[in-house]
Amino acid sequence: MTDANRIFGTDGVRGRANVEPVTAETVLKLGRAAAHIFKNLNPESRSREKHRIVIGKDTRLSGYMIENALASGILSMGVDVLFIGPLPTPGIARITLALRADAGLAITASHNPYDDNGIKFFRHDGYKLDDTIEQQIEQLVFSGDIDSIRPTADDIGKAVRIDDALGRYVEFAKRSFPRGQTLEGLRIVVDCAHGAAYKSTPLTLRELGAEVIAYGIQPDGKNINSGCGSMHPQYLCHKVRKHAAHIGIAHDGDADRVLLCDEKGELVDGDDILAISALDFLKKGELKENTLVGTVMTNSGLEAAITTADGRLIRTDVGDKNVIDAMLKGGLNLGGEPSGHIVFGDHATAGDGLVAALQILRIMRDTGQPLSQLSQCWTRHPQILTNIVVKEKKPFADLNGVMELVHEAEADLKETGGRLLLRYSGTEPKIRLLLEGEDNTMLEQWSKKIISSISAQIGE
Repeated sequence: MTDANRIFGTDGVRGRANVEPVTAETVLKLGRAAAHIFKNLNPESRSREKHRIVIGKDTRLSGYMIENALASGILSMGVDVLFIGPLPTPGIARITLALRADAGLAITASHNPYDDNGIKFFRHDGYKLDDTIEQQIEQLVFSGDIDSIRPTADDIGKAVRIDDALGRYVEFAKRSFPRGQTLEGLRIVVDCAHGAAYKSTPLTLRELGAEVIAYGIQPDGKNINSGCGSMHPQYLCHKVRKHAAHIGIAHDGDADRVLLCDEKGELVDGDDILAISALDFLKKGELKENTLVGTVMTNSGLEAAITTADGRLIRTDVGDKNVIDAMLKGGLNLGGEPSGHIVFGDHATAGDGLVAALQILRIMRDTGQPLSQLSQCWTRHPQILTNIVVKEKKPFADLNGVMELVHEAEADLKETGGRLLLRYSGTEPKIRLLLEGEDNTMLEQWSKKIISSISAQIGE
């Protein structure tokens, strides 16, 4: 299949709303193709009635358009639709499993601005689609092979709204926290990014006994991720200091990510969360195969800390889907990314920002230690990550002098155990450059050289 016929990126379908492929016309075709594929994957509906697909979303303005187009396509193939409204992406995965639906679709562009949107696809078991199924859906969209399949009369699907999805997800999240333990006495600042978790995270924490001061809980369709949430954690850190809170919790738009802030107002990122959790698991003998899953972006200091504790770190390509695939393949129960996608496999089938935050709160309760003390369990190696907006994604080899600079930098960094990673974002028109090593001055010098060369050729 050519790139022109590619719809799926590294995490479902994503792009500018009402621009291909995120148009009502293409989304309707996606709905038809997905319904056909899921119907054939499970010839007998898991509910023993008509096949059913769950549709949830975040709080973007374009969600209404996409929701209706997607549902129309699904219904036209004789599959029922279960609308659950705004809910975190991991909640949609969980509801799909709980309702014995044949698939779940999350309408979201995650951490992107409001004018982007997309669709994440989940199987009946709450896990994301593998590449083979994605390719089958794409092939059907472009080939027109399903145009002649037109159920009529009572074979057309019907849509219903599930009113208790929020409550179901809150109860699920609470079950990941030790029974009998509470959050009483803790003051928690939450920033929900005006996104999908604007109800669920504050509600869950309050039901567990915490005093909750919530921000980012007034979505208007356009303010999702805008100057708030995990994309702008400095806002959370400011509020933690202002309210003298014990911890701060920030989500992205669909709440599959979380970043934290300690009681001193210092940021605690995904690598910190993984270090605290993995070392706690290793101490208790609960880290399966003594192995943590990270990505190529994971700080090497985390790997050193896990190795010292007689564990090991394996790395995947960027993306929580790749992390989860490695976890499933190895029978592992913990993995994640510095960005805050954290997967606790004993509790969830996808990255879940609320569940991850609850696990750190559990460790704080178990140890009696504040988050600032827990996060000192490892030493971060100097790292510089730079994002560059680009007008096109040319092969790096076609950019004049860029690969030469990369090779020189790699040779320079290798002498002190450093590394370099240059890649295009799978969800945005950006290049990401990661440099890691002992000498921060050296990292800054090489970063400026490489960024300057790239910006001059394809930067906006």
